[in-house]
Amino acid sequence: MSAQPLISDSYRAAQTDLHRDPNYGVASLHWAPTVADLARQVKPRRLLDYGAGKGRLGGELKKLLEFPIELVQYDPAVAEFASPPPPCDLVACIDVLEHIEPDCLDAVLDDLRRVTSRVGIYTIATGPALKTLADGRNAHLIQQGPEWWMPKLFQRFRVRSFADQGETLVVIVTPNKR
Repeated sequence: MSAQPLISDSYRAAQTDLHRDPNYGVASLHWAPTVADLARQVKPRRLLDYGAGKGRLGGELKKLLEFPIELVQYDPAVAEFASPPPPCDLVACIDVLEHIEPDCLDAVLDDLRRVTSRVGIYTIATGPALKTLADGRNAHLIQQGPEWWMPKLFQRFRVRSFADQGETLVVIVTPNKR
């Protein structure tokens, strides 16, 4: 495990401010049907929304899924979701990784490895966001293509499926056996 924190205090405050905007963190709604389809295949007992923001993905999944599921939500910038999550059968990390501070990315990827006990679905935007931070930086702190992201994921996971959808990577992973 990396000794690096998952998020700096100043960036946590910036993200908390952004989450006050009702139009920030809406990508999870678009991806909810895809996550629900994967959940139907995996039949997880517990699903983790890693980077849950306002909790929209969880609310939508409760409408879409025909079976009961324990939903765990984690977001260090949202007080009610800030507790470190336990490992879960299915982890959805939707439109999160590109927002991570570059110095904290390895720690976050290591933490995703820790919490992904069976399957993970991660979507990663590769271009600029429409939003900017208060200091003027683009909200997507990391704007890199698959050739940059995939080696980082391969270090920690077995990549089961990968799709480059233009401005978004969709990756389905299982844990590496160690």
